[in-house]
Amino acid sequence: MVTMLKKYTFGDMECRYLLDSESRNVELLLIPAGMEILDWEQKKQAADSLIQVKKAGDVYSGGYAGGNTMRQSVTTTQLAYDEQCVEENERQIAVHTWMKGSDGCRARHCLVWHKGGRYLECYTEFVNDGTETVSLEMLSSFSLGGITPFTAGDAHDSLMVHRIRSVWSMEGRLESRTMEELQLEPSWAGHAVRSERFGQAGSMPVNHYFPWLVIEDNRNDVFWGAQIMHNASWQMEVYRKDDGVSISGGLADREFGHWMKNLEPGEFFLSPMAILSVARGGGVDGIAQRMTSALEAYVDAGPECEQGLPIVFNEYCTTWGCPSHENIRSILDVVKDRGFSYFVIDCGWYKKEGIPWDIMMGDYDVSKELFPEGLDKTVQAIKDANMKAGIWFEIENVGEAAKQYHNTAHLLKRDGRVLTTTMRRFFDMRDPWVEEYLTDKVIGTLLRYGFEYMKIDYNDTIGIGCDGSESLGEGLRQNMCASLAFIEKVKRSVPGIVLENCASGGHRLEPLLMSKMSMASFSDAHECEEIPVIAANLHRVILPRQSQIWAVIRKEDSLKRIAYSVANTFLGRMCISGDVTMLDDKQWGIIDAGIAFYQKIADIIKRGTTFFYGTRPGSYRNLKGWQGIVRVSENGRAYALFHIFTRQDDVVRMPLPGQGKWRITDSYSYGEYEVFIEEKDKESQICYRIREEKEAAAVILEQER
Repeated sequence: MVTMLKKYTFGDMECRYLLDSESRNVELLLIPAGMEILDWEQKKQAADSLIQVKKAGDVYSGGYAGGNTMRQSVTTTQLAYDEQCVEENERQIAVHTWMKGSDGCRARHCLVWHKGGRYLECYTEFVNDGTETVSLEMLSSFSLGGITPFTAGDAHDSLMVHRIRSVWSMEGRLESRTMEELQLEPSWAGHAVRSERFGQAGSMPVNHYFPWLVIEDNRNDVFWGAQIMHNASWQMEVYRKDDGVSISGGLADREFGHWMKNLEPGEFFLSPMAILSVARGGGVDGIAQRMTSALEAYVDAGPECEQGLPIVFNEYCTTWGCPSHENIRSILDVVKDRGFSYFVIDCGWYKKEGIPWDIMMGDYDVSKELFPEGLDKTVQAIKDANMKAGIWFEIENVGEAAKQYHNTAHLLKRDGRVLTTTMRRFFDMRDPWVEEYLTDKVIGTLLRYGFEYMKIDYNDTIGIGCDGSESLGEGLRQNMCASLAFIEKVKRSVPGIVLENCASGGHRLEPLLMSKMSMASFSDAHECEEIPVIAANLHRVILPRQSQIWAVIRKEDSLKRIAYSVANTFLGRMCISGDVTMLDDKQWGIIDAGIAFYQKIADIIKRGTTFFYGTRPGSYRNLKGWQGIVRVSENGRAYALFHIFTRQDDVVRMPLPGQGKWRITDSYSYGEYEVFIEEKDKESQICYRIREEKEAAAVILEQER
């Protein structure tokens, strides 16, 4: 028999802890507050533990689970409820649920609500209170059961699984499939388990999927969402054996991520943090933005200079990895006094003559050929142009032409051999020598020259893991924890520094690293027509105020093309690069107008809600139709952005939220264009009359009160 153990209401979310009186397992059910659920008996379902854990040597789950899932092992099913306590202060409420194992070990499930928030934080602690060493093979950060509690039976034809896929330069593609398409229907006998386990193994946590999952009950318009905050291997699961669906996630387990963790008597282990939310209505985009809101407090606490979303100039697509004092001076002469706050010296400042930048990282000695008088003079020139100076580092990796590439005692190994990929090896970030070396080379450079901005790049992945611990996966986890600790040391050593997260563009856009950074490179799609699609995708996974979008301008670009490129940056943080020293006055006029427009909407980018419209893309490289977004702030202001890929209509329209009237206060495009508002049945639409293919336009809107 399953009964209610406790119920808590956190804002518009309700958390129900359900106790199975026979097994003493506890299930966590998360629902929108105020919604009625079915009686437990109206569905054929067993209680599914809110903590999923597997110890080596314990019995695995049956039903052909081996190799597909490690959930519902005997370690998990023998966890019995012990106690629950609540801690509350003026900022948050935390619910701690303690479970006891049969061997004296304990596990604690912690659920935290930050008052006023639209999300929850969740993690698990496992404690070895026994007398022998325990080897963990799997430990979840979260597990939600009982989906969906609003429809009797197996809720066929009503449950959708939404994931976000990611590959280089095409990050953030939304994938939506039914439970039936994923073969997650329960069997006729309720015997074989169904599991869709997915994730990523390696040090690029967004290299395949984002650590993000949404389940939709389209019959009742309810959405459950989860994100994992972890900068290494992770996994998510959609699991089923009966009418109830469960979702869980956390560290990639032994089967999926080669992870095991030994705990001696008295030791404990904490899982990564998960972000959870549930909502009725709002669609996939609504639940996604509830989860991204979890990072607002982190970014608000960041550098003061970042709060106005200042504009970046990065010289990479100007010099292509060969910056010098001479060419930077030429760029500064053109871009100064145009609204830029940061000037970033990208990769190559350390390279030797005749050697490419991407195999020279690791030594970080300033190039005497490129900067014959040192970096001091160049940094001073940037400051004299009223900009903060930034510099590029690939802290964790070493190029094959660098001296450190052969310093194998301090590099990561697998099976006793130096871990080597094409052109790169990896520092062992756990090594005290490495920390001391990087403190001198990285922090020392920042302090010596007065840099106030650092772009942290990362251009390959470690893969399944490395030596140095009880498992390859645990070696990877520890190494990436040490990387994070070094980033924290940078922040302590250089107070107020602005940090940019880059990993071949967008391969590390997960919430943990994003909580430490001011912004991130959204992608490496620097000059592609699909930039607005990728940039809009990322509104579902990171805050737009943290998404640095590049407008790379070429001397041969038409005014239409320049306006298209500049308008892309309205989807996040503006960054300009390209042939800026070769542009004429008309070309600069379009850029300058875009900078002025961006500055007027920066507050809406910073805090707002995004609504998506247009043609769902098929091929990213051959886009058809159009894309539009409306982003609305809390103060009655909004902006609308249109990108036209191919001309299929004369006019495209997007509904404006609310029932009040809106008016256009400013606009941006090239040449003569027509954007207007239509009123119909007390509802407003913003409309754009298409002129040509591959064009863009934007407007600022204010709601009449």
